[in-house]
Parts: sequence; C-alpha cells; structure tokens
Amino acid sequence: MKIKWWPWGILTAISLALLLFFVLYPLAVLFSNSVTGQDGGFSLEGFRALLADSQYLEAFGNTLVLGLVVTACTILVGVPFAYMVARYDFPLKNLVAILPVLTIVIPEIIVGQSWLLVLGNNGILTNLLGDAGISLPSFYGWTGMVFSMTLVYYTYIYLGVLAALRGFDGQLEEAGLSLGTPPLLTQLRVLVPVLLPAVLVNALVVFTLVVGNFALAMLLGSRVPLLSVMTYNTFVSEMGGSPTLQSAMSVVSIAIVAIVLFVQKRVVERKVYTMTQGRAPAARRVRSWQAILYTGGVGLVILLSLLPLIVVFIAAFTKTSGPVMHWGSWSLASMQRALHGAPEPILNSLKFASLATVTGVAFAVLVSYLTIKKRSAFTQVLDYIVVLPLTISGTVLGIALVQTFNTGWLVLAGTSGIMVLCYAVRRLPFAVRNASSVLFNIPDSIEEASISLGVSPLMTFFKVILPAMKASIISAAILMWLTTISELSASIVAYSGGLETMPIAIFRQVDGGRLGMASAYGAALVTVIVLPIIVSVKAFRIKLFSGK
Repeated sequence: MKIKWWPWGILTAISLALLLFFVLYPLAVLFSNSVTGQDGGFSLEGFRALLADSQYLEAFGNTLVLGLVVTACTILVGVPFAYMVARYDFPLKNLVAILPVLTIVIPEIIVGQSWLLVLGNNGILTNLLGDAGISLPSFYGWTGMVFSMTLVYYTYIYLGVLAALRGFDGQLEEAGLSLGTPPLLTQLRVLVPVLLPAVLVNALVVFTLVVGNFALAMLLGSRVPLLSVMTYNTFVSEMGGSPTLQSAMSVVSIAIVAIVLFVQKRVVERKVYTMTQGRAPAARRVRSWQAILYTGGVGLVILLSLLPLIVVFIAAFTKTSGPVMHWGSWSLASMQRALHGAPEPILNSLKFASLATVTGVAFAVLVSYLTIKKRSAFTQVLDYIVVLPLTISGTVLGIALVQTFNTGWLVLAGTSGIMVLCYAVRRLPFAVRNASSVLFNIPDSIEEASISLGVSPLMTFFKVILPAMKASIISAAILMWLTTISELSASIVAYSGGLETMPIAIFRQVDGGRLGMASAYGAALVTVIVLPIIVSVKAFRIKLFSGK
C-alpha cells in the first residue's frame, strides 16, 4: 500500500525522526564510546580491559548461569501450572487461573524488599525459626535471586503455554490414543512439539529479563558479581570521566540478548507447527486427594508470588527502630513521614509517570495506526525501531540516554526531561502493542466511507478511528502507567538530586537499612499502581491484558 505524502507521509517522517533521535542515536553514541580511546581515536581498550578483568569475566559467567537457571526454573513451574489449569477442573480454578497475572504488576523492587523482610538476616521468618533452633541459609546470593526471580517471571511461561494449550486440537491426541499409543507417549509425540515454540518464545523473554534485571540483582545479589550491577557501579564510578568502560559493558549486554534472539529465532522457525483451530480437550474433574493436591500446589505458588503485596502493607504500618522491625506493634510513623515529611519521591513518580504516559500513549497510537493501516517501507522501519527498547536492559538504555544528552545543544541530564524520556522510551513498546490490538479488526472500508463523504483523512482518524480504539487506548495507558511508575533500572542511572522517585527511594531506604520507610513508599507505590487497574476494570470494563 502506498502512503500519501499528506498527512500520513509527514507524520511517518516525524515519527521516524523522533525514534531515530531518541532511540537509535543514543545507542549509536553508546557503541561509539565503547570503541573510543582516551585520545579520542578508535580503540578497543575498553573491551581489552574487560577481558583482562577476572571479576568481569566472573560476572559475565554468573549472568549467563543465572539467566539459564531462572529460565529453567520458570519452565518447571509455569508449564505444569498451565497444564493443570487447562486440563483439570479443581476447586477455585477460575480464581487460580487469573491470579498469576497480578505478579506482573508487582514492582521488582518491592518483591526484593518484601522477601528481605521475611527471609533476610533480620527477617520475621528467619527470627521465628532461629528462636526455635532452626537456622536458615542466607537468603542473599544465588538462593534469593533464583527463588525470587522464578516467582516473578514464571507467569510469562504460564500465560504462553496456557494459550497454546487452549488452542490445541484435542482430536490429535484422540487419534494417537485410538491407534493404541500409550497416553504419555502420545503427549510426547503430539502435544510437546506443538507447545515447544510457545515455551521457547516465552523462555527468551524470561532470559532477557533476568540478564537485564537490576532491582533483585542489586538487593539480593550480595557478593555475586553480575553484569547489570557491575555496569551500574562502573557508570557511577566513571561519572564525569571516560565512558569507555561502561559503554563496553553495555555493548556486551546488548550482544548477549542479540545472540539469544538470533538462536531463538532459528530454533523456533524450525519448530513452528501450523494447526487448524479445533476443539480443546475438556477439563477433567478431579476429586478427593487429587483436588486437594492440585489446589494446594497451585495455591502455594500463587501465595508465594503474591506474598510481597501482603508483606509490604503490613510492614508499612509496623513500628520500627532503625533496621529493626517490631512485628505485631503497629505505628503510623513511617506512613506519616513518607506522605507528609518526605513526599517528593511520591510527587515525582506521579509527575514523571503522568507525562510519560500521556506523551507515550499519544505517540504509540499514531505509530500503531501508521504501521498497521498505512503500511510502507518507512512504516516497517518504524515498526522495528519502536520495539527495539524491549531488547535492551533498563540500565543500558539509561546509560545511553545520559551519555547522549549530557552535552550539546539538547541537555536533558539532570532535568525532569531525562526521567520522562527514560520512562517513555523504555515502555513505549507496551503501549504500541496494546494500541495496535484493535486496529486489525477495524475494516478499511469504514475509513474509506468517511473520506468519500468529504471528511479529511486526518479528521476521519480523530472522529472514526480513535473512538473505535477507545478500549485499547485506555488499556495502553494503564499498562504504560503501571510499568513506568515502577521503573527502576533506567531511572536509577538517569536521576539526580531532586528527581528521586518511589522505586529509587525504596532502593535507597533498603540499602540504608530503613525498612519501615521503604515499606511506606512501597505501599504508596502499590496503591497508585492498583487503583487505575481497578478503575479500568470496573468503570471502563477494560480487559487490561487483552486490549479489548
């Protein structure tokens, strides 16, 4: 389809220019700095320094191992979970099927903070068992990271596999069984190959999230060197100096994800099976001990996943003395200090997230319309660039933006603008995906009919297309809001004095041992995340994760 120069050609050019300047250009600066020496000429000294640094090599290996281990654990939890929900009928199944989605909206900084309150060195469960003579292993290090990240990320595997199971044609299994093949062998030959692409695609998502994870790695990693933490520490130590080493580290992080993307694409393309939509097998009712076992098993996973939400609110109203939590003694001191004594992080979070949501959703609606309804070679490039931030960790993106806009004619570093830019760029792909969901179902004939009646293409967009996209726009706005307001990895790099947000405040309070204040900010953060979701579901009847 050819795109007319006015108005869509102009808007495509403007959108492309903005993405090139705020997404590709910072990455180009990052790559350029990684191969620039002290004298300003081409040099690989940054990469040579990394290869000669045993601690960096250890961090590189630890990051890969952590990514593989957590991904394997999420598969071990998510696949059986999805299979039980899809194939069996047990008590509270409808509730169980939905609750894992809530884990996606719990900020990772709150997950780490809450598990430290429970299983940290001075955690409530650690102390209770210690008084009973039972000593728990330290939650810091590999144990805490693998445990907490598995509970955060298994939902991605669960949702992907559940969708594949519900779209599976049960007649294939019935055909295998009718030929005398044992049930287990039938599933291995028929079901597993069909589910494998869904597992691999979502496993890639989990792996990239783990590799780029900052909040849990920083809070729980202890003395385990990891790339995300080392990149941040290098950035902080090099502030005002040469950016070569931090840039080289960031490039290596990007390369890891790029290689995994390439391998995954090749593997998935060979494993894709085309299937005509058929009748999914009916869920089998389980009773007695099986019902207890199934409900208890999935219930335990959900309880552990949602425990941080419960803990953070209890801790916010618990009496504290420095790092000591007096469990069972209630106090409003932490909440009063957070809301009245030091409200700047709350106000900053609301301001930055609001600005990023408004600008991001407006841009996302335009981009989604151009890439779906006004396709051309330029909109294909637009579509590719807009999802690029998904493959880059927040820390790397933050470093790229700070390096780019720290000098020159447009200086954003140290201002509110860099925070809003970090939020908008980082989370723009989520808004575009949701804004696009309904456009596929809007026939071109509706738009053509409006134009044939004398309404201009631009006014047709505002009067016909936007009203039809209302639900998906609201859904995109809510998703962008909840993901921006909980953002830490990019904003921790970009912020400066006076720009502290709630996630940054929580991180600093936990790092300083002030768990009461951290919990108060955590409770405020969860509240401003959950309230819009409740409003969208109740008032607007929005299905948040479907965009319908």
